[in-house]
Amino acid sequence: MDDVLADLFAVIEDRKETLPEDSYTASLFTHEKGENAVLEKLGEETTELVLAAKDDDREEIAHESADIVYHLLVLLSMKDVDLAELEAELEARR
Repeated sequence: MDDVLADLFAVIEDRKETLPEDSYTASLFTHEKGENAVLEKLGEETTELVLAAKDDDREEIAHESADIVYHLLVLLSMKDVDLAELEAELEARR
């Protein structure tokens, strides 16, 4: 799992730097509402996850959880929070 998160975060960081025109991730960094758009997506995806959990829909739970993790990583990148900082915080909670 570590490699998946690290790889995804690396892609997000790359998109932040290179801003390819056809990239959804890059659009979040260039969008005039950028941060607000990401925060809104986190709220939306969280609501969808809660609904999926109430329905006991395992496939949808996994899908919405992935959406939350993705948008969380985008937010961390926007705020220049390194993945290592998140990992250290999680490690401290073990």
